[in-house]
Amino acid sequence: MRALIFDLDGTLIDTVYAHVFAWQRALSEAGLAIDGWKIHRRIGMSGGLFTRAVAREIGKPLGDDEAGRIQARHGELFRELVPERRPLPGAIGLLRWLREQKVPHGIATSGRHPEIDRSLEALGVPPETVVVDRGDVLRAKPEPDLFLKCQEQLGVEIRDCYVVGDAVWDLLAARRAGMLSVGLLSGGYGWDELTSAGAFRVYRDPADLHRSLDELGIV
Repeated sequence: MRALIFDLDGTLIDTVYAHVFAWQRALSEAGLAIDGWKIHRRIGMSGGLFTRAVAREIGKPLGDDEAGRIQARHGELFRELVPERRPLPGAIGLLRWLREQKVPHGIATSGRHPEIDRSLEALGVPPETVVVDRGDVLRAKPEPDLFLKCQEQLGVEIRDCYVVGDAVWDLLAARRAGMLSVGLLSGGYGWDELTSAGAFRVYRDPADLHRSLDELGIV
């Protein structure tokens, strides 16, 4: 049976730009000014990969301690910016339908607990849903570990999994995992960027995906 593995931020929950603002402020407080659009292009990476990419961008190496402090501050600012999480259109209904139809599905995110907890609550994700976060794997996106861990816990074959994500990092990780991927425009990447990164299909948001599940052989 086909299974769906979802990214979280920008795919099911409207938090991408809050992450951008939180990272920008955390970096600014550390004396590392960087343009918002450059941050946006890296949302979806793990915090560690993100800080290393930023260090390359500004030409200033970051020690592990400093990178850790910036990551922690980002988490604090993010929770302050969005105390209430807004599910993207159709996300709650899509997840509910998958549960009712007993379609295997899970969530694999580069975020961590407790940062993701309010998002899961807003989506109505029950405890039995498979959720894999950054702390469950050695490497985060664009490495395939998150998706492979989720697939393993779902108990389905790799060839039967679709990854649903909003960023090129999701799609690259899916390709490395040997899974087909579906892109959503709800995270701010364009149709051409998602298809170039390997998306099998591209939809506007979870509601649009729900209406089109027959195209993926999920009915």
